[in-house]
Amino acid sequence: MKIQKGAYTALVTPFNADGSVNFPKLRELVEWQIQQGIDGIVALGTTGESSTMSHEEDDAVAECVVEVANGRIPIICGAGSNSTQTQLEKTIRYKKIGADGVLLISPYYNKANEEGMYRHFATVGDQVDIPIVLYNVPGRTGCSISPACVARLAKHPNIVAIKEASGNISYAAHVARELNDDFAMFSGNDDMVLPILSLGGAGVISVLSNILPAEVHAMTAAYFAGDIAGARAIQLKYMELIDALFCEVNPIPVKEAMNQMGMEVGGYRLPLCEIGPAGRERVRKALEVLG
Repeated sequence: MKIQKGAYTALVTPFNADGSVNFPKLRELVEWQIQQGIDGIVALGTTGESSTMSHEEDDAVAECVVEVANGRIPIICGAGSNSTQTQLEKTIRYKKIGADGVLLISPYYNKANEEGMYRHFATVGDQVDIPIVLYNVPGRTGCSISPACVARLAKHPNIVAIKEASGNISYAAHVARELNDDFAMFSGNDDMVLPILSLGGAGVISVLSNILPAEVHAMTAAYFAGDIAGARAIQLKYMELIDALFCEVNPIPVKEAMNQMGMEVGGYRLPLCEIGPAGRERVRKALEVLG
């Protein structure tokens, strides 16, 4: 079991004015991503606002994205929870729906000791035959998957990758020691794609590619083709925009950017709300500079 390398979009979930999921727009976004050459899509992650959606809504979004993709690119669905049982149940459903893999987060709020952290992921891998991507983002969860735990989990046949979003290059370097043909690492930060690739990373799960899928794909493709300078140029070209897309908590700025570009993805669900005036202007300027 493997997850192919490249650029994956951490897709936003578009909402209607009444807060419901805008499924026609979701279908449009998935199709556009594919036409722009993205390598894969991660639905129902942090950027997809799954934390404020019901299980029924999550299932409907997964079904929609899988249906539109129709096997043309891999679809990974965020099935994570701080309840291992809930995480397991969601993973079972997403496999039935036809997802190509699942993204599982560390157990936020309740956290876990070292053995509990291992079992949180291994329990799912033991019971569902589907590629699993670990998600390490301690800034969100308040807990990190230790390198020692990653080393144990990397040996599991169904655990195939980690999305590394700690922003800690030392942590990433320790995890990189576990990389092989059966276990990959993806950058979870748009400003650290090249550093992660230089450690043997397999690509990025990107927020930026919600608005620039072709360019993010081109960056990873250039790197894998041996054009390091070309990949670096793309990374550095978009740093100001990347910073703007994280000037407030994700996905507030990227949805603002998409709406400014006429993509009409709607608003947010509380506790997320509209961007402040300073952030809105920062996003506008960053987009304007890039045309």
